Amino acid sequence: MKNRLRYLIKKYFERRAVVLMYHRVAVPEADMWKIAVSPENFEQHLQVLRKTKNVISLQDLVEDVRKGKIRKNSIALTFDDGYMDNFLVAKPLLEKYKLPATFFIASGNIGASAEFWWDELEQLILFTEHLPRHFALEINGNSIVSDLEQEAHLSESLRQLNSRWDACEEAPPSRRCALYYELWRCLKPLPEAIQQESLQRIRAWTGVPKSVRADCLSMTKAQLQELSRNKLFSVEAHTVSHPALAFHDRLYQADELLRNLQYLEETTGYRPSLLAYPYGNYNEETMALAAASGFTAAFTTEERPITKHALLYRLGRVQVKNCAAPAFTALINQWK
Repeated sequence: MKNRLRYLIKKYFERRAVVLMYHRVAVPEADMWKIAVSPENFEQHLQVLRKTKNVISLQDLVEDVRKGKIRKNSIALTFDDGYMDNFLVAKPLLEKYKLPATFFIASGNIGASAEFWWDELEQLILFTEHLPRHFALEINGNSIVSDLEQEAHLSESLRQLNSRWDACEEAPPSRRCALYYELWRCLKPLPEAIQQESLQRIRAWTGVPKSVRADCLSMTKAQLQELSRNKLFSVEAHTVSHPALAFHDRLYQADELLRNLQYLEETTGYRPSLLAYPYGNYNEETMALAAASGFTAAFTTEERPITKHALLYRLGRVQVKNCAAPAFTALINQWK
């Protein structure tokens, strides 16, 4: 009994670090997955961190775990995917407050005039002005059928409803949102080639020409290179096409990791040592491949603090949503 009590007391006072997970610093028309933080709120976050926490690089935090010594009040900042707003908005603010950050880059969209598939799907289904009333499509053996009824026309009230949807917490509030979610769920585990072919068929159904929104672009190659040259920042791996890795075989996973590593090394001049699993999706094979590929650690989207006992290929992160300083302070303090 005494040993158990001693263990619990020791664990309670054990030092914990936190890795914060951002994706975008922007105000997009819709943010159903709650991955965007406004520039104003992001600057408030940095002000709080500067005053109250010890913000360290992700590499230093991983080394602390390896040594079994976590620094007091330590926090690391990460950004997933490689959206251009990371370079245009987040980078100058991080430089202003002299805070380090790691950018996990899905290299397939770097320099491309293309949106990520989930953003393109959002544009097509939620915000196209006029859609055919009836939708019917087979994707990878799944038959998806929908009757949009009066929502075939995008009224202003419907646009606002779709824009406010929180898919993490709420059921789809409209027929368009329900169709988006069903398509997203179907497309997420598929290989990139099938995702893109399916998007082409969905676009053909909409009858609208392909267009790319400037605020949904990824960084250019030149921007990524400039980011990597700043000693405050590190550019790390996030695969090529952002697949849900655990749904794919070993060969597919290995190819995504290797091509991402090669591109980032050629572009930045150094080989990434850290990996973030897209969607936080991984399995035992993924972790083994990460280790075999030379990564020293890999990060999930599982919300938990980092302790000296943390597993290096299952490190947790805490997603940051769009909130002002008080809510952000409460968020980071709950993981002390």
